[in-house]
Amino acid sequence: MFEIEFYRLEDGTVPVEKFLDKLNIKMRNKALNSLLILEEFGNTLREPYSKSMGEGIFELRIKFAGDISRLFYFFFVNNKIIVTNGFIKKTRKTPKSELALARKYKKDYERSHKDE
Repeated sequence: MFEIEFYRLEDGTVPVEKFLDKLNIKMRNKALNSLLILEEFGNTLREPYSKSMGEGIFELRIKFAGDISRLFYFFFVNNKIIVTNGFIKKTRKTPKSELALARKYKKDYERSHKDE
């Protein structure tokens, strides 16, 4: 079994929590359900649920009605899955800025938890 953890900024802000709070209730429920699936299947989860984005970053793919959301995450020691940030997908390509943010959060998390 894997353990889901939300990435937390130094000021205590949790980017993915803020994102989830902005979603409509049905999309939020679908996202939370997708996180449960990720928690159960971890690194064996594949498309259409999950896709590698390179450099150890994965996207959790959430679709409800015509809307599409994505949550970025990475794996850490002891079966931890760190969920960094999310966005609503409006175009075919993933916004480079969102992916860059996920990579930045991953580096920060790994640096601050290197003794685990």
